[in-house]
Amino acid sequence: MKDEILKEPIKPIDPEKVKSVEDILNNYRDLGFQARSLAQAAIIWRKMLEEETTIFLGLAGAMVPAGLRLVIQKLIRARAIDCLVSTGANLFHDAHETLGRFHYKGEHRADDLLLWKEGIDRIYDVLASEEEFCRTDDYVENFSMELDQGRAYNTRQFLDLLGKKLLNEGKGEGILTESYKGKVPIYCPAISDSCLGLALATAKIKKGSKLQFDILEDILEITDIVHRAKATGVIYIGGGTPKNFIQQATVMSEFLYKENSGHEYAIQIITDSPQWGGLSGCTFKEAQSWGKVKEEAKMVTVYSDATIAFPILSAGILGDKRLLKERVKPQFDYLKM
Repeated sequence: MKDEILKEPIKPIDPEKVKSVEDILNNYRDLGFQARSLAQAAIIWRKMLEEETTIFLGLAGAMVPAGLRLVIQKLIRARAIDCLVSTGANLFHDAHETLGRFHYKGEHRADDLLLWKEGIDRIYDVLASEEEFCRTDDYVENFSMELDQGRAYNTRQFLDLLGKKLLNEGKGEGILTESYKGKVPIYCPAISDSCLGLALATAKIKKGSKLQFDILEDILEITDIVHRAKATGVIYIGGGTPKNFIQQATVMSEFLYKENSGHEYAIQIITDSPQWGGLSGCTFKEAQSWGKVKEEAKMVTVYSDATIAFPILSAGILGDKRLLKERVKPQFDYLKM
């Protein structure tokens, strides 16, 4: 019995033999702690790509200002993910940078009252110009006035049209433009809880916008994606609304279609722990009590800062060109405009 348990020794990583990110992830398989969890995440993600799996990415927080914008864009371009659910913050900041504006390196021990007087906003050690933010607000306000004021849009439709406009008018490309080009749906279930929402509310007061959102259509669309999929996999960066919105789609699918459609694959990169009861730290085992993750699902939690772990994991996946090229990619042409 003892020999059966003690059969796989830890193999120290030799930094002189590491030639690529894929080498790092392969070596991590034989290490301990979160290194091995990150390697397991790569194995599960590759398994999703090998199988006919619809892959959802839940993006919480403000990962774009921290510098992960191109990571998400390249994952969409390569179709390493099939559907993005994001906070409004990430999408606003993506539009901001696509328009040629920036986030800046700062210091988390900054004098915040001085920053306020200078019109500078701080996100930990990332800074932004309030004046530049206001110009992006104006862009979103003006865009909202171009839309049909006599109908309701779901967030996927709104963001698709915003991506189209940015593709034609921006100074670069990003998440929204790549999503539009590749027909990869983006949902933002808490769009009002962001600078996007503030800009749209401002347009309502100052410019008479009558733009309306049908947020319930978001639920029905993503549930339909789950229902039509042969299998589903999830990757969560943090928790919050994006994580729950993807999780609840399986519950809704069971309500509507009387089927157990829990996710077959599940990866999350988080810093929260489960004992506080919040969704960011919620384990996949807990999600199984709701039927959100299947009993036999392949799943792993990586406890790490996403700005460290996710670029490494993504680079390893994007480096497998053969797998991505041969992948059977889900199509969403049935989504109505």
